[in-house]
Amino acid sequence: MRVLILGVGNVMFADEGVGVHFVKMIENNFKFNSKEHNLKFVDGGTLANHLTPIMADSDYLIVVDCIDADGGQIGDVYFFDFEDMPKSINWSGSAHEVEMLQTIEMMDLVGDRPQTKIIGVIPRRIVPMSFELSDEIKKSTNLMEKIILKELSNLGFSYERIDDKGVQDMADEWKKEQF
Repeated sequence: MRVLILGVGNVMFADEGVGVHFVKMIENNFKFNSKEHNLKFVDGGTLANHLTPIMADSDYLIVVDCIDADGGQIGDVYFFDFEDMPKSINWSGSAHEVEMLQTIEMMDLVGDRPQTKIIGVIPRRIVPMSFELSDEIKKSTNLMEKIILKELSNLGFSYERIDDKGVQDMADEWKKEQF
């Protein structure tokens, strides 16, 4: 099985980039092994519908992105199967050109969507030209890490921690590489 971990978000808008930074953090901090499955990490940025071929080439997809949820608080983490998305969840308010929700729905229409799980977190701020993540987002990544490691273990992956960088470290590295 081909498993894709897709981080989505605009890294230049503070908390909005947490999906990208979180996926980079997991890829950096862990070594994964499976005799049966392949694992791929992708920084999807704000490409949304341009990611369709990459997403369709996987058998199992985990999308990490900012979401909004009725009654949710900043830093709240949600994990759900796309087919069973709670009615309280939406992707409104992100800085993506085309929302990931619409991209996944379009894939559904043509029958190209792999089995899809979502790890979503409610951001504090979406601030242009800021790479500083809020304390709530930084804290929420601890739970997000537990969720993704458990999900990958359930799929048959073993893992070993090889580093201990935080999500802000990844945001700082991205900024340093670009500027």
